[in-house]
Amino acid sequence: MRGLARMAAALAAGWMLAFAAGASTATVDLEPYLRRDSYERVKISPDGAYFAITVPMEDRTVLAVVRRNDLQPTAKVAGGVGSEVDDFWWANNERVVVSMAHRYGSRDQPGVIGELHAVNADGSYAKLLASPYGLQESNPLVSHLRYELEGSVFMLDPMPTERNFILVQSVAQTSDPVSQIERLDLYTRRRTHLASGPLPYASFTTDVDGQVRFAHGVGRDNSNKLYYREDDKAKWRLVHDEATAKVRAFARGFTPDGRLAYLQMEHREGPDSLGTWDPETGEYTELLRDEVVEPLHIIHDLDGRTPIGAAYMTDRVRYRFFDEQAPTARLYRMLEKAFEGDALRITSVTADGREALVYVYSDRNNGDYFLFDTVSRSAERVASRRSWFRPSQVPHSRFVGFKARDGLELHGYLTEPKDGAEGPRPMVVLPHGGPFGVQDRWGFDDDAQVLAEAGYAVLRVNYRGSGGYGRAHQLAGAQEWGGAMQDDLADATRWAIDQGIADPRRICIYGASYGGYAALMGVAKDPDLYRCAAGYVGVYDLPMMHRDASRRGRVSRTWALDWMGAREDLEQLSPVNLADRIKVPVFLAAGGADERAPIAHSRQMEKALQKAGVPVETLYYPTEGHGFYTIEHRREFYARLLAFLSRHLGGKPAG
Repeated sequence: MRGLARMAAALAAGWMLAFAAGASTATVDLEPYLRRDSYERVKISPDGAYFAITVPMEDRTVLAVVRRNDLQPTAKVAGGVGSEVDDFWWANNERVVVSMAHRYGSRDQPGVIGELHAVNADGSYAKLLASPYGLQESNPLVSHLRYELEGSVFMLDPMPTERNFILVQSVAQTSDPVSQIERLDLYTRRRTHLASGPLPYASFTTDVDGQVRFAHGVGRDNSNKLYYREDDKAKWRLVHDEATAKVRAFARGFTPDGRLAYLQMEHREGPDSLGTWDPETGEYTELLRDEVVEPLHIIHDLDGRTPIGAAYMTDRVRYRFFDEQAPTARLYRMLEKAFEGDALRITSVTADGREALVYVYSDRNNGDYFLFDTVSRSAERVASRRSWFRPSQVPHSRFVGFKARDGLELHGYLTEPKDGAEGPRPMVVLPHGGPFGVQDRWGFDDDAQVLAEAGYAVLRVNYRGSGGYGRAHQLAGAQEWGGAMQDDLADATRWAIDQGIADPRRICIYGASYGGYAALMGVAKDPDLYRCAAGYVGVYDLPMMHRDASRRGRVSRTWALDWMGAREDLEQLSPVNLADRIKVPVFLAAGGADERAPIAHSRQMEKALQKAGVPVETLYYPTEGHGFYTIEHRREFYARLLAFLSRHLGGKPAG
């Protein structure tokens, strides 16, 4: 199976030589962090004869199919520049369906575009099944009509009992379109309409038989709604409304007999719970709820459809099951013990249930895939995403907790160098982007690890507004740009000082996107707390951001009002207007093609700092988007960042 890693490397030719992890140098070798993963995701075919894998290239991610018996690539699906494989499914033994997305920068979450491809495992019969840009038509008028009528098409259910068909949902290119449920022929592209959703942009949940039973979405009143129907012939009925309940409910699946549904339920205080919901009585019975965090993801039975529990992430990823004695629950417990506490997830299983592909990862390992035989109970490594990193040479990320000044419980992750030195050390505070609903996680984080290798303690904080800790924690960040969200970062910094982790004379704050805003706002609001600040593809003029969001339509306009506040109140919370308060050097980096955080933010911030007499360094690339893609540009960014931090904190520069 190790040949799979070699094959993936061949598909992404041009990568550098492997990194000899653990070498002691006075500089940081950036190459291991710049090097693309050998691959990202792997799924085994139902008959076990093929692997489908995603392979990151310089400017896109492609899907490759590999024959298992000789590890030879047999098929490929690739989009244009900036394209990503959002997800993929084995629809039957021979055919893979691929959903495409587009990424506009390394710090962007790929946006699913509603384009589906399919290819046979042997490379034959490759087809573009559906695309919002129109299927290939020689007549431009026909192509335009297809665009208007077909719109975006998304996978809904791979229908494993159907060889030729999958369930999809389509969204027409109109204002507030109603989602349609359709049956799509994998070979002819013919689509048959089955039903319509009860509200615009609805998403759906199917039962174990592939019947669409739930619809979820946002109504015209901007509140989340959950609809239910008994079967394909029944009408939709509203069963949960955020407007009246003041919390949201999400359908997660059904019991094998289809009689009860599993819901994830928000609470006004504390994390979400998981439980069963009886459609006949409307009764919700709570089954699982953690005291600190909401479910990281749902754990399914080997059929890939039936929920059996959930994973929860704190100091590591832990698993809880509805029935600890269920066969798959016992399998997870056995795997958990075998992999010594690393996180694991079964990504795919052969149709006979004998072989399961298990993804294993940790805070020190970007991920390995193992093929596990459920009968012989033996595991064989398929490949490693980043074999050049030795987990034993990578520092742990420790789960930490503390209270904000108003008493709110906060959590995050602290990564410290492996040198074992005692006493306070230089520290970098690393606020995540988003900000709302995004969270720092237990896992291998490139920024945290490269900074730790440079000699810094790295503190990542899930400040209020972050996801993963329940509805109240996220809502506490609403309209708190530059307010309580910023205070959380300052409180976390002072906590690290009080704990003897950070040297108070050597602390910098660095972040990307919203994290860039938080970095610049941090040195403006608490000018004596930090010794420097670095903003990467950040937003620094909130009225400009608010105005741009409002121009994108009703949903974005409502988001800006709800989460940022009134535009007239944002002037005083914008770093571009607070440069005279900043007393420390600043480093700014941005891309000229960035649509999420236009480079105008960074240029205005640069001018404001220069006018205020604040030392400022910049790195701009006109062709880059929301985060640099090109390896040479990423290398230059990290080299400049480490040099900047080294001058002010004393850590290692890049080699």
